[in-house]
Amino acid sequence: MTIVAVDDEKIALEALSNAIREAAPEAELHSFRWSEDVLAFAEETRIDVAFLDVEMAVTSGVQLAQRLTLYQPQINIIFATGFGQYRDSAFDLHASGYLMKPITAEKVRVELAHLRYPVHGKKRVQVQTFGNFDVFLDGRPVKFKYSKTKELFAYLVDRKGAMCTVGEMMSVLFEEDQGHETYFKSLRRDLLDTLEAADCENVISQQRGRLGVVPEQIECDYYDYLNGKGKGKTAYRGEYMTQYSWSEYTNGLLEMQAAKE
Repeated sequence: MTIVAVDDEKIALEALSNAIREAAPEAELHSFRWSEDVLAFAEETRIDVAFLDVEMAVTSGVQLAQRLTLYQPQINIIFATGFGQYRDSAFDLHASGYLMKPITAEKVRVELAHLRYPVHGKKRVQVQTFGNFDVFLDGRPVKFKYSKTKELFAYLVDRKGAMCTVGEMMSVLFEEDQGHETYFKSLRRDLLDTLEAADCENVISQQRGRLGVVPEQIECDYYDYLNGKGKGKTAYRGEYMTQYSWSEYTNGLLEMQAAKE
C-alpha cells in the first residue's frame, strides 16, 4: 500500500507521518510539505491513500484533493485537520475519512480499516532476480511468446528504471550479432502485449525509442535488497540473474556490497 502524507508545517508532518508508520508499518510512505511535489509524484506513481492537511499556505488540502482525484479517481483521501468546518467539503469530494488533530496511530488504523476504495497490498507483478531470473503475475509464472522477451524484461529490471535506447537493449540481447531489428520489435511488442493483457501496462514506461521499467510498480528482491526492505535484506546469496552473462557486472557490485555488511 502506498500512502502519502501532506502538511506544510514540518512538526505537524512529522507527527502525522509517525502515526501512519506506527499504524501501517508495511506501507510505503512518502511525506511532502508542498502540493506541487505531491502532484508530480502522483503523475508517476499510484497512490492508495493520501492524508492531507486542510489549511495550507499555498494550496488548501481540499484543492489538492480535487487535483489528485483528477490524476487518480480511486485514490482514498483522508483529511487530517484541527478544524471541523471542512466536513461538508470532504463529503462533496467523497473523501474516505476525516481526522481531527492530534493524529494518533489508533485514529489512522480506524480510517485505514474503512477505506472507500479497495487497496491491493501486494503488487501484481513479482520479480525474482536472485538465482535465476523469473517473473510472476499474482504468484503465477508469466509466459512470454519468446524467451528473449523475458531477457529483455530482465535487463530493464537490472537498469532500475533508467530509460534504455533500442541500440543499448539490442547490444545486450544480441551482443555482436547484427540484423535483429525486426526480431527486437517482436520482443518489444510481446513484452508490452503480455503486460497489457494482464492489465499491468503501467510496469513499463515508454518514450520515443526508449523503454524502462517502473520500479514502484513491481515487487522485486533486488530492489528490496538495495533499499534494505523485507526479505530482500537476507535474500542475496551470491547469485543474480544467473542465466544471463551480462548480469555479472551487477552481481559483482552486489558481492562488494554484501562484503561490507
